[in-house]
Amino acid sequence: MGDINIRKVGKTGRITFTRPKALNAMSYEMCIAIEDALDAWSDDDQVKMLVIDAEGEKAFCAGGDIAELYETGKAENFAFGQKFWADEYRMNAKMFEFCKPVASFMQGFTMGGGVGVGCHASHRVVGESSQIAMPECGIGLVPDVGGSYILAHAPGRLGEYLGLTASRLAAGDAILAGFADYYIHEKNWPELIAKLEETGDWTLIDAAAEPVPEAALATQEDEINAFFGGEALPDIVNALKASKSAFAEAALKKLSRNSPLAMGCTLEIIHRVRGTETLRPALEQEYRFTYRAMQNGDFLEGIRAQIIDKDRNPSWKHALSALPATAVSQMLMPLGEAKLTFEKGD
Repeated sequence: MGDINIRKVGKTGRITFTRPKALNAMSYEMCIAIEDALDAWSDDDQVKMLVIDAEGEKAFCAGGDIAELYETGKAENFAFGQKFWADEYRMNAKMFEFCKPVASFMQGFTMGGGVGVGCHASHRVVGESSQIAMPECGIGLVPDVGGSYILAHAPGRLGEYLGLTASRLAAGDAILAGFADYYIHEKNWPELIAKLEETGDWTLIDAAAEPVPEAALATQEDEINAFFGGEALPDIVNALKASKSAFAEAALKKLSRNSPLAMGCTLEIIHRVRGTETLRPALEQEYRFTYRAMQNGDFLEGIRAQIIDKDRNPSWKHALSALPATAVSQMLMPLGEAKLTFEKGD
């Protein structure tokens, strides 16, 4: 398969993203191929652990390939996107729950769909070029692929801040926020991966770990906790508007770019997921939103403004200062028979 290389090497199952010119964006076919590999390797005694990496310097995986989602949505074929997300979330759950150690090596951009693969591994490695983010609110989606689980379990209100502002995380910040575990210089990755392939000994990652760079966000934690502890989006917006601090002004500017509906739902999902110990409840909440995202949300308008026309001037359904609580509730209502079941062939 041209976009992804899945094979067994030594004592490892190996997954490598191989479309660096597209920043290793993950297509539906790549998602299904990963799931098939997880199914095959879970009972394969020859595979002691999994190692996931990517070709190219710019990105591990910069997100999902959303062109087809946009085209089908504009044609009012909402079923394609609903199946896409249901199948992707099922793969995310299998990655999180996989019965053997999984090591991911995430250079450059790791966003959206890339987070759903690399950041649910058990041994998550970042380096000097790593930039991790959940930028979905900027296109009218919520942080999904299980990203809301990571955000909900970040220290203090860091998850709310990252989910709403879509801020990028360098290596130290990514480890602080719970998106990664180890810092290792990228020049040392090939040798380490070769040793993992030879031995299947995941403890070699612990031995190779280097001192974690300082987390820039650590200096802002007090302000983040103060401003992003609100129950609903208007609470946070009003708190930021009432402050004249540089932090508040910068945060408000970031929020002003994103879909208010998506941010309101992101906040609610994070609050609902906090305290859970498994990924599936987070994926179920995310799916309630993405199932409705094309027909009732800002997703198609967000893609138009950011990707298609690139005018960076989306016309969101709601104003930042006037998001009704009912709009959030409607997007996150139970789906009944359409709910996410994690069963193949839905």
